[in-house]
Amino acid sequence: MGDQEQYDRLFETLDPLCEGETDRIALMATIVCELHRTFELFDWVGFYRNVGGEVLKIGPYQGAHGCLTIDFSRGICGRCAREKAVQNIADVAGERDHIACSATTKSEIVIPIMDAGGELIAVLDIDSDTPGAFDRIDQENLQLIGRYFQLSYS
Repeated sequence: MGDQEQYDRLFETLDPLCEGETDRIALMATIVCELHRTFELFDWVGFYRNVGGEVLKIGPYQGAHGCLTIDFSRGICGRCAREKAVQNIADVAGERDHIACSATTKSEIVIPIMDAGGELIAVLDIDSDTPGAFDRIDQENLQLIGRYFQLSYS
C-alpha cells in the first residue's frame, strides 16, 4: 500500500537524477532502479517499450526475468497499451488475460507512459507477490513518472 512520504522521497531523488536527461533508456533504467529499491512490495519493476506494430518489448527492469515481447492484444500490459489507461489489478488470478511471467505474482499495476504529443512510449509494469498491493496513492504517484518523458527526444 502506498505511502505518500515514500513517494515524496522518491521524487526528491528522481528529480535531480532525471533533470535534463532526454535519453529514454537512461531514464527508464534510473526510474526502475529507484522504484525497486524504494518499495518493498514492488517485486518486479520494468518498462515495456512500444516498438511499433502494436508490440511491446522489454526495456530496463529490476527483478526476475520478464517476458521479452508482449502484443497489444495480450495481457494486462497489452490492455494498458491499447487503452492508454492505468490497469490496477488487485488479484491477477482473476484476470483471464494475465500473462504469468512469474508464478508468484499476485497483483499488478501498469501505467501508460506518453510523450509530449500523446504517443505511447512505453508502459511501466510493477508486479507484487502481495495481493492488493497497489492503492490510490500508488496509482496517483506512479502516473507522475510520465513527466520525466515529456522532454525526451531519443
